[in-house]
Amino acid sequence: MRLPQVMRHRDFNLYFAGVVFSEIGIRATVAANLFHVFQLTGSTLQVGFVGLFQAIALLVLSPLGGAYADRLDRRRLVQISQGLSLVVTLALALGTLAGAVTTWHILVSVLLNTAAATFDRPARQALIPAIVPRDQLVQAYALVNPGREIAILVGPTIAGLLIALSGPAAVYLFDTATYVVLIGVLALLKVPPIEAEAGRASLWVSITEGIRFVRHRPIIWQLTSLDLSATLFGAYRVVLPAFATVILGAGPLAYGLLSSAPSAGALLGSALVFRLIKTRPSGHIVLAATIGYGLAAVVLAQSRVLGLALLAAGGLGLFDALATTIRHAAVQLETPDDIRGRVTSIYQMASRGGPALGDLNIGSIAGVVGPVAALTIGGLVPVAYAAALAVRGGRVRDYQVAEAAV
Repeated sequence: MRLPQVMRHRDFNLYFAGVVFSEIGIRATVAANLFHVFQLTGSTLQVGFVGLFQAIALLVLSPLGGAYADRLDRRRLVQISQGLSLVVTLALALGTLAGAVTTWHILVSVLLNTAAATFDRPARQALIPAIVPRDQLVQAYALVNPGREIAILVGPTIAGLLIALSGPAAVYLFDTATYVVLIGVLALLKVPPIEAEAGRASLWVSITEGIRFVRHRPIIWQLTSLDLSATLFGAYRVVLPAFATVILGAGPLAYGLLSSAPSAGALLGSALVFRLIKTRPSGHIVLAATIGYGLAAVVLAQSRVLGLALLAAGGLGLFDALATTIRHAAVQLETPDDIRGRVTSIYQMASRGGPALGDLNIGSIAGVVGPVAALTIGGLVPVAYAAALAVRGGRVRDYQVAEAAV
């Protein structure tokens, strides 16, 4: 089997390997943060505060991160943000080993790590066009997206194993090592510098240019609203610690498996979308996938056997991947290179901020009616919203992304 052309480039291979390894550590720490808070408090509502602190950093700093990604050395920007997260995560590990960590320490670490990521991720995405030829960009993004899903699959599993063996501190130490690796890998890349523009606009003008661009691309924000209906109301990860330990009566290992199962489904969905896009309109796939996501959330909430819960969690990832792949392709098609960082940052406010706010939303509802009812009710919202758009018709339902862009 021949490798894709893009994998013949040394710099892309280094970048890809380093980013996936770092993402494994990040995803392991996110899973550990959620479990650690539940371990300390026994409260699903307080677990939801993890999402709140993520959302604060994302919504406040994402536009700034995108603007800097379009005007600074992107490699150096990623290295600095990775270095900040390294220090924060190492401090959390040492505090946990000393038995001095409280819920607030974890939440502050979440805030700081997410703040660093708001500068890191737009720069990472915008860095790819600098290390691969333009005609191979689609191949590069098509590999990076499944690579992310592999990390989300492996990271929580590692977290579950390490928590079961040694506690959350072991997860944080592992994550610290992955930051060191990516910082070193980035130092080996050959990246041309961004040329300074004469009379460059202020940061505020630069940010508003990105916002204005998205406002005039209705398909981007309409697809994003569909995504938000699922992530704000079908936020399953916040209930997983209580679900695994209380409702199913299992432990950290089962929690790790449930946290990883969506990514196993996502890998299948990433492969399946290439076939579906040849025979089905893209808009139909997105709408059907959103309905499927909501139904999978309901099944997960109602499961009382680990096997069924794992299948439902896998379904969440599968349907999410189908819709996400098309959304990413739409953003790529609609966005010129010179504002890629800014548009990516705006898009991440929804793609990452939505799940974060969803954790707070479902965590709060779960504090009143319990995790089962909260996720069941929440899962019905994207079902209703997508069904309404399907019946109404219009831009989303009729949308067709070019096959080559997926």
